[in-house]
Amino acid sequence: MFLFLSAGCAEGESCPQFQGGHKAGIIQSSQITEASGLVASRKNTGVLWTHNDNGPACVYAITPEGKLLGTYYLGGAQVRNWEDIAIGPGQEPNVDYLYVGDIGDNIAKRKNVVIYRVREPNVDANQTPVNATLSGVEEMKFVYPDGPRDAETLLLDPLTKDIYIISKESVGKVYRAAYPQSITAKTTLEYVTKLPWGTSTGGDISLDGQMIIVRNYFSASVWLRPKEGPLWRAFESSGCSVPVILEQQGEAICFDANGAGYYTTSEHKHQPIYYFPRK
Repeated sequence: MFLFLSAGCAEGESCPQFQGGHKAGIIQSSQITEASGLVASRKNTGVLWTHNDNGPACVYAITPEGKLLGTYYLGGAQVRNWEDIAIGPGQEPNVDYLYVGDIGDNIAKRKNVVIYRVREPNVDANQTPVNATLSGVEEMKFVYPDGPRDAETLLLDPLTKDIYIISKESVGKVYRAAYPQSITAKTTLEYVTKLPWGTSTGGDISLDGQMIIVRNYFSASVWLRPKEGPLWRAFESSGCSVPVILEQQGEAICFDANGAGYYTTSEHKHQPIYYFPRK
């Protein structure tokens, strides 16, 4: 079932147009049962990264067709409720890192949430599946300024390296952790703005930093980076509605490597991966 939404942007803003989605593939591995986050590699052509909510502390490399390429364990990491994944720059220049958000908190009781950062490994889209453990995993702990809350959306601004978390509430609150983020002490997040809608389940920022996409179970919107001011000011506009396909429990969304379209997928076993190309 296709769910098409009319586009709407702030006055003077030009909405990017995307076609209705088509099935790129199906997640083939029975290990991936709760694909809550999704992100496209920039250096590994034809590779997507995903992860489960719970279970082993690992991320999975897959193709857009859903073939498993590898299971990569994050050495020293723990899992409480991994909800989203991002990719982009970090400490070392010209190096891409994976950012895994252990930010879920269904009953809003956690004293802090955690984001793990690790260098993205090399993956070949034609390789047979491998099992590997990634070393050098960094743990960043964050506290909300206004008390614990559930969240499922993690964003990394590739231009500033700022981290954003969007709460999963009826009206989503947007919090920022400005770069550089501490790996030795807890950081109090900065509340910066709110979304025009709520219950967000995942999001991403394009490689060039110019588009932000956020979804919930039934809809998605794209915002354009403001010409002046910080990225989060984009959320002060209504955004541009873009199409999604109704999924069993669709939470994950990400741009492709060059922003020419976006992917979505759902929790539960052997779920479709949909692709929405730009018009």
